[in-house]
Amino acid sequence: MFRSVLVLSLIAVASAAASARGTQNPIFDVRTHGATGDGKTHDTQALNKAVDAAGAAGGGQVLFSPGKYLTGTIHLKSNVTLVLDAGAEIIGTSDLDQYDNFSPPAGTPLADRRRWHRALILGVGVENVTITGGGGGVINGAKVFDARGEERMRGPHTVLFGNSKNVVIRDVSIVDSANYAVMLEFTSNVDVRGVKITGGWDGVHFRGWKDNPCRDVSITDCEFYTGDDCVAGWYWEDILIAGCVINSSCNGIRLIGPASRLTIHDCLFYGPGKHEHRTSRDRKRRNMLAGLCLQPGAWDRTEGVLDDVKISNVTMHDVTTPLHLSLREGNTTGRVSVDHLTATGVYRAAASIESWAAQHVGHVTLRDVTMEFTGGGTEEQARAEVNRPGVDARPLPAWGIYARNVGALDLQNIRLSLREPDARPAIIADGVETLSLDGWRLPPGSESSITLKNVKSIRARDPVLPGAK
Repeated sequence: MFRSVLVLSLIAVASAAASARGTQNPIFDVRTHGATGDGKTHDTQALNKAVDAAGAAGGGQVLFSPGKYLTGTIHLKSNVTLVLDAGAEIIGTSDLDQYDNFSPPAGTPLADRRRWHRALILGVGVENVTITGGGGGVINGAKVFDARGEERMRGPHTVLFGNSKNVVIRDVSIVDSANYAVMLEFTSNVDVRGVKITGGWDGVHFRGWKDNPCRDVSITDCEFYTGDDCVAGWYWEDILIAGCVINSSCNGIRLIGPASRLTIHDCLFYGPGKHEHRTSRDRKRRNMLAGLCLQPGAWDRTEGVLDDVKISNVTMHDVTTPLHLSLREGNTTGRVSVDHLTATGVYRAAASIESWAAQHVGHVTLRDVTMEFTGGGTEEQARAEVNRPGVDARPLPAWGIYARNVGALDLQNIRLSLREPDARPAIIADGVETLSLDGWRLPPGSESSITLKNVKSIRARDPVLPGAK
């Protein structure tokens, strides 16, 4: 908690200093550079003229007064701030030829798919850039579908920064993205604050690579109402996600690669999603999947470590599972802690900590955790063989907690409950080196139990056993 408060304090100081500098910067009004803001005329050239002028002056504020600015790619420059007044809206054009792309480094995933890296607002190799809406500005991706895009529908990202640093996105609404709302590639020192993201695919997605991760990214006081994952990506270092509302028709936070020093706290996760999952067979699907889906290597072989993950003070409602942590070959795990998590209406899968690699999951602690599951599991499900997970959580032969191949698992003050009876055990620990059970409560009924397989060392105290009052 001290580290999180310190990070937030430093961000506040830096932002205040940036604001003070901004008041001395020249203002470049897009209308004086030819923008109409009528929502019909393509303003691409005029908007880029304003940005170029600010960049040539060494920096400044590019002002969008109230209006609707229809545009293709806006190319950001270093030391430039986009200021969207209340009532100002940047709208993506349906003309796909007006979008430009970032080119990732050779040898990294998707480097050869340049069309996939197009964006409405694009910053490449820039620094000291801010996008702010003053609490009322809107960036509208306009659902610009592309039949040649991913899944034959995805169009440009709404905001994309590549190989950039010192980026601030704050107090702006991003709606109807044609792909990701905010995409960060090989970009560090980023503050996303007070942003509301509605519709589209992923909310904030950031990707680094083995020796070039995304570093020092904070996502605070944001609201996500997305059709796909709210926050996702791989190769993260020193990441803070705090004070956010997370509503999705997919996963809340999905990690698909290595990460170090990841802090998540004081967030609300809840389903069902307010916006449909566009690429599902059932286009009307809105059920939320996992609250936290941590799967290094699940999508591509992304070798590296998941370590120093701290999750605290989070609340979840109506998710498939609160936590799905799965390890694959090429990845290792150090310490992961979950403190003060409350989940209700968990409807598909137990919280799971699993390794399907040669290495065990390292040291996982669940402390002061209360989880309510819908139940209804059968004896047949209790006997089911456990297979390697895909890219999402799946039903398991335990209804509460499932652990497989874990070095050390500490369960401290755990409360598990059911809405309906369930024939499966409450907890299964399989291949756990050291299991610590310190204060746990299970619901009444002989069906609720703890099943241990190949547990080398166990320490248990202060249980409240099934049927106890």
